[in-house]
Amino acid sequence: MRPAPPIAELSDRARDIFRRVVDGYLESGQPVGSKTLALSGLNLSPASIRGVLAQLETAGLLAAPHTSAGRMPTDLGLRLFVDGMMQTHEPTAEERQAIAARAGTAGPVEEALAATTAALSGLSACAGLVMVPKRETVLRSIGFVPLSPTQALCVLVGEDGNVENRVMDLPAGMSPVALMEAGNYVSARLSGLTLAEARARLDRELAGGRAALDGAARDLVERGLAVWSEDGERRPVLIVRGQGRLLDDAAAADLERVRELLDDLEGKQEVAALLDSARAGDATRIFIGAETRLFALSGSAVIARPFRGADGRVVGVVGVIGPTRLNYARVVPMVDFTAATLARLMG
Repeated sequence: MRPAPPIAELSDRARDIFRRVVDGYLESGQPVGSKTLALSGLNLSPASIRGVLAQLETAGLLAAPHTSAGRMPTDLGLRLFVDGMMQTHEPTAEERQAIAARAGTAGPVEEALAATTAALSGLSACAGLVMVPKRETVLRSIGFVPLSPTQALCVLVGEDGNVENRVMDLPAGMSPVALMEAGNYVSARLSGLTLAEARARLDRELAGGRAALDGAARDLVERGLAVWSEDGERRPVLIVRGQGRLLDDAAAADLERVRELLDDLEGKQEVAALLDSARAGDATRIFIGAETRLFALSGSAVIARPFRGADGRVVGVVGVIGPTRLNYARVVPMVDFTAATLARLMG
């Protein structure tokens, strides 16, 4: 996509008309016609307005979706508006309180992140996104509870208090004593280590003959750690909340675009890669429509900002996704505030 022309290249008249078209489109989702502009307080005739609209269309800033249907901003036009003309509106006290309250959700940090993202989604009328790095589970204990002669429930307890369960197949003849021995070994020798560190220590102790485990218990510990390690590698790093908010009244006339967008959101790996590109620097990044291959078909926009932990390093990215006609002036400061809130949470 070609770059937007500098705002200084537009005449005062063209800037005024362009801003009114963008404001009208972002408010209604509909193209804005010359008659509407003539009634908006411009001291120009409809013919003069149409002439300026034609110039803006030639510059690639506006487009007419249908003959005599009025104009709407192109992705290039929205980029010019966002970068050079937009006047932001800070979140209200009520909006800030709603976001901060959800960030204080008790429990694992992932639940607070999800709750905060849901609050951002509700306030922005977009889908909320947050991407965090893969969190390595630190072991407190692993227990093996027999379910049948051939299956056991592997219960992992993390240092953060998070508890997860997995069903494991057992070799024939595995005794309850071996299950207990395996759990005791993990609690005594591997507690306080990440899964990767636990596997490395187990390998060293087995190689040095220092692991006080019989063959059956040793096999169970190895397989238990492997199950959890594989699960952690697959664990999504992207939390999406509020997809249903993308199905607004205006979307009913363009269900194919919405379907494309929801399909894009299902491809979490690509969305996470897009958010990851916003990690550099401190500024909010805005991706509009065809500027990104991912959302070229769905005509969507992403507003994203990184947030940092106590050590100053970027630990995640938060943002929203919605139609390109979203209220940038209101949503950009809302994303900024949410990023600052999550930075305090992660600190």
